[in-house]
Parts: sequence; C-alpha cells; structure tokens
Amino acid sequence: MDKIRVKGGNELVGEVFVSAAKNSVLPIIAASILGNEKVTIKNAPMLEDVYVICNVLHELGCQLSIDNLNNKIIIDSRNVKPIDTSNNLVKKMRASFLVMGPMLSKFGRCKISLPGGCNIGSRPIDLHLKGFKALGADFEIGHGFVEVRADKLTGNRIYLDFPSVGATENIIMAAVLAKGTTIIENAAEEPEIKDLADFLNSMGAMIDGAGRGKIVIEGVESLKGTEHIPIYDRIEAGTYMVAGAITHSKIKINGINEEHLRPVIEKLKESGVRIDVLAEEQSIVVDGRNIIKAVDLKTMPYPGFPTDMQAQMMSLLALANGVSVITETVFENRFMHVSELMRMGANIKIDGRTALVEGVPKITGCEVKATDLRAGAAMILAGLVAEGETQITDIYHIDRGYVRIEDKLKNLGANIERY
Repeated sequence: MDKIRVKGGNELVGEVFVSAAKNSVLPIIAASILGNEKVTIKNAPMLEDVYVICNVLHELGCQLSIDNLNNKIIIDSRNVKPIDTSNNLVKKMRASFLVMGPMLSKFGRCKISLPGGCNIGSRPIDLHLKGFKALGADFEIGHGFVEVRADKLTGNRIYLDFPSVGATENIIMAAVLAKGTTIIENAAEEPEIKDLADFLNSMGAMIDGAGRGKIVIEGVESLKGTEHIPIYDRIEAGTYMVAGAITHSKIKINGINEEHLRPVIEKLKESGVRIDVLAEEQSIVVDGRNIIKAVDLKTMPYPGFPTDMQAQMMSLLALANGVSVITETVFENRFMHVSELMRMGANIKIDGRTALVEGVPKITGCEVKATDLRAGAAMILAGLVAEGETQITDIYHIDRGYVRIEDKLKNLGANIERY
C-alpha cells in the first residue's frame, strides 16, 4: 500500500492551481441521472470518489466516457434503469447515496445499501428520508439497506432540523421533476449547493434561492443535456493556504473564490498570516512569514468555519505562539488526528468536542496515519515543518479528496514523494 514521505524544513515558493470541488462534482454526477440527453462535466477532478460514483452510475445503466487527460466526463443516462446499487460501491463512499434522490424522482423507487465514507462521526440519513416522505414517498429500512418508493412526487414545504448538505442536495434532486412547488427551509447554504442548482437549472430545472436558507423549486416535466464547469474546491484552496502559513512561506494560490473562503481567510489573518486577494485573477497570495499566533475557532455550517478545515488548522495552531481552543460542532468524532499530531510532539488536550492546543516550538517526524481525508492533509502539513522525516500511511483517504497533492506541493518546493 502506498505511503507519502515528507522531509520537513523546505520553504515553499511559487504558485499552485486548485482543482474543481469534489463536493460539487459528486452531486452533479448523481444529478445527471435526471436528464434525457448527454451531460458534459468539464475540469472534473479525477479522484477516487469520482471514479466510485461513476461506477455506481455505470451499474445503473448510464454510459460514461471519462477523459483523464482533459479532465472531462460525459454521461448519457438515457438507458438508466431502476436496479439495486452495489453494496460494495455505496459503502465505499457516502456521496453515492445521492443517487437516491434522482432515482426516486425518475423511477419512483430506489433501493440502496446504507452509505459509508470517512469514519468522522454519525451522519444519519433521517433528514433525507424526511424530505422524501414530505414529497409523497414511503421508505423501509432493513438490514443494511434503505428502500424508498413513491407512486408520484408532489411538491411540499420541508423544514430541515439541521442544514444538512447531503439532505438539501438529495431533496433538490428529488423535487425538480415533482409536480408543483417544493420549498426547503433551513437549507444548507454551502457554495456546492448553488453549484448543483446552477447545473440543474442549465438542464431546464427551476430552482431559486440555492445558497440561501430558503430554496424554492418549481417542478418541471423533463430535463435536457448540458455542459458545466464546477466551482473550485474551497477546501483544497484552504489546505494550500495553511501550507503557506505553516512553512512561513509566500505562495500564490490560483482558483479562488474569496467569498467561499471568507471564514478561513479571516481566521488565518487573525493568526498573523498576511493574505492579499487578487479578485480579478481568482487568486490569493499567502504570506506566512510572520509569527503565528494562537486563535480560537468553532466549526459551523456554512458560512461558518468549515469542519473540513479543522484538522489542517490544528496542525498550524500546534506550532502557534500561545494556546488555541478548537470546538468541533459538526461531527462528534473529528479529532482522530489529534493522537497522530501528538505522536509528532504536539501538545493537545481533548475535552468532549473541544481541543486545547498549546503551541510548541517544534514537532518531529515519525510514522503517522491518515485516519480520514482531512486528517491526512493535516499530517502532510505537519510533515512539511517537522524535523526529520514523516511517513503517512492509509493515504487512500487523501486520494479521495486531493488531486496529486504530493505533485502540487513538490512543485512548490516541498520535499515530498509517494512510494
């Protein structure tokens, strides 16, 4: 099994290009089921999760053409059929559960294995099912599967108890072909939600308010084909911003939407990092050559500080001047990287969903594990500044969300390799 080896101490210099957002592309691929013509996704990130959900669609009868050289995916869903999806594929990745909304909308039924993914805490599907039920569907949960059926879907008003990204996306996809008007209140506001709505609207859907707390969907008879370029990956961009800060380097990151990154930008500025936004170029220059100061942060649904950046920030704050308090409110089991950072010499104490991070002068490289996707990125960031060599195992987690991260960092001057 591959590992990543990092030798710390190198200053980073130059520029890095951010890939398209994994969390946009996955629901967009799932939503392509709804069309009656070919869909082309350009600048797609060629990640393990993308291949997995493409395999799910292939099993459903879609014809797919994946052009790795040009980062393009063409999906023809005209022959899609309502069959049970593979247990193994769905268990590999939670996002494959997103085919349920489109399949329910198109065929009135879908049976799927209960989803898997990173082991970062409970992510129940009850809000998805609550939304489907409000649209007129019945569901059954059995041993390891869930089945949803509806003679017809009818628009309704749906209030989400929590602004779940996955539930918001699944309900949108179920509602676009439903009869009448659907209103989703307390909807997730993440930029990836708006990107999905923009994609569906280009296919002929009528969705208003995506990216805000109230989304209105007018059902339509059918959807056509389209071409779409997904938004940039704000979490990948944030990871490289932290890379510049933790190595006390000055680097340029291309592929930035300042609005999507506002919580990360402000928290890094608070810690002493200088950030210059080049809005016309869609770029940011990060200058981490100042002393990094301790800051407190709390993860929240968008537009709050993203839970997907918590681990990376912890690596930075482990070397900051002072004591930082990090509170995780989104997932209850998202501190698994703490023990790995402590193996490297970090001083961190956990109390429930709060971590007290007392900055230390240095950390030392050793063998650590990527316990989940973002934890793996945090280990790489720590390795960039650790004394000696850091070896990171279980890097299949990292490959689920970062396109050639070792190559991109190597181009910036990092001493990093996969072996």
